[in-house]
Amino acid sequence: MFHEPYPILEFDPNPDAVIAASLNYQPLETMPERCVLCFFKKAIDNILPQATLITHIRSEIGPNPVYRLAVNGTSIAVVHPGVGASLGGTFLEELIALGARKFIACGGAGVLNREIAMGHLIVPTSAIRDEGTSYHYLPPSREVAAGSHGVAAIIAALDAHQIPYAIGKTWTTDAPYRETPARVARRRAEGALTVEMESAAFFAIAQFRGVELAQILYGGDDVSGDVWDERDWHSAESTRERLFWLAVDAVTRIE
Repeated sequence: MFHEPYPILEFDPNPDAVIAASLNYQPLETMPERCVLCFFKKAIDNILPQATLITHIRSEIGPNPVYRLAVNGTSIAVVHPGVGASLGGTFLEELIALGARKFIACGGAGVLNREIAMGHLIVPTSAIRDEGTSYHYLPPSREVAAGSHGVAAIIAALDAHQIPYAIGKTWTTDAPYRETPARVARRRAEGALTVEMESAAFFAIAQFRGVELAQILYGGDDVSGDVWDERDWHSAESTRERLFWLAVDAVTRIE
């Protein structure tokens, strides 16, 4: 194993680590197998009157609630996955330990093409691995694919609601303040439509653990030019609310 020049490339396929999520979290009978990872706290807050708190997953930032929501007779877990590949990946491991098996994540992303309007939906089929977490779950490679059943479920949900979307690659980075013009241009040349901080880790962990996961993103700020265009993307509450319910619809469609 230890023959690579850089530690991040020293992949170890052993599924048994010294610390495992299963040491801290046991399967719950009340945990749905279907789970929406929603990055929008306000959208989660809006469902609280109709949701049931089933447990918490924890980190040094405090307890993170896991809710159960019933939609047309189907139980769905809803949880905020934190921010960034490392924390998001840790929470994903813990949700798998609790019993979740089918995931749809929904969040926002920077766009690498200014023609992608703020709020336009993107379905990533793969992620460029420019973060660290994914390299602990899969051998080194340039990209990692989203779950095919999850992607199909998202497309089916968007088509059913007649909502336009783009399909393509996303670029996952650990360093949002290091998206230099040269790196943006290189990722765009590779075919990336968006940039965010979690997809590659989510896709890699899902593959490693044998669960299904895909993601829906909405176009947010524009990093395609020399000058950042924030586009007031954090205020797109109606887009975020709609995206959450589309993710709920999609997760019910995963076979």
